Formats: sequence, C-alpha cells, structure tokens
Amino acid sequence: MTEENRTTIHVERLAGKRYAATNSGRDRLLVDATSPEEGVSVGMRPMEALLASLGACSALDVMEVLEKRRTPPDFYRVELVGERAEEHPRRYMRITVKHIVKGGGVEDKHLQRAVKLSHEKYCSVHASLNAEIEFEAVLEG
Repeated sequence: MTEENRTTIHVERLAGKRYAATNSGRDRLLVDATSPEEGVSVGMRPMEALLASLGACSALDVMEVLEKRRTPPDFYRVELVGERAEEHPRRYMRITVKHIVKGGGVEDKHLQRAVKLSHEKYCSVHASLNAEIEFEAVLEG
C-alpha cells in the first residue's frame, strides 16, 4: 500500500473519557464519552463522530456535484439519525441521512442524482460502513 492510500490518526487520552484524535496535518477532533452524571462533555461520542463523518463526507460530495452543475443551494444541511442495536457492540443497524436544500434553483432530480452518486460512488465513509474491513490490533508496551 502506498503512502497516499494510507491515513494515520493518533488518538491520545487527555483525561477520564476524553481523547484527542490528531491527523498528520495536526487537525484535532475531541472525542468524549463522559456521561452527564460524570461531568461536562467537551466533544462528540465516538459513534456520533462516525455519523458526523458520514454526513460531512456526503455533504462534500453532494455540494461538489451541485456546484459543477452551477446550481449550488442557498442553504444546505445534512441531518443523520442512527439507530443502534440493543446488545453490545451496539453497532448502527440503520442510518437515515436527510439532505435539506433550499434555494439556488436546485431541481429535485439533480439533488437525487447528487445524493445517489455520493452514497453509491464517491463517499468513502459510506463505502467503508458497507464493506468488510480487515482489522489488525498491534500492541506496543
């Protein structure tokens, strides 16, 4: 595998259930599993971050397609609802992705096509959620 096909993220514990995920460009994502009873959360929970990644990935794709058509909307938002299994590992069993578009002359058929292209061709997060992924755990002491 070439370096351009590899993504490296470092996740470091800050305190309690708080972690900072950092990429090679030094951008940070705060992840926090602190419950309301334990204190104030300062970041998304891991499964929320997964939904956010899916929504952002799809939004980037959809906007790129609409902008190429020269019909960018005046307002665009993606809302995601994830339904999780009751038993551990409590994975998402169903994810609803709602694309909300207003203004800019976007026709329904063009929005539908942009969303379809995102979900079926371009969004790597969506493809990863639907894929068999090989995982390897490496321990270092």
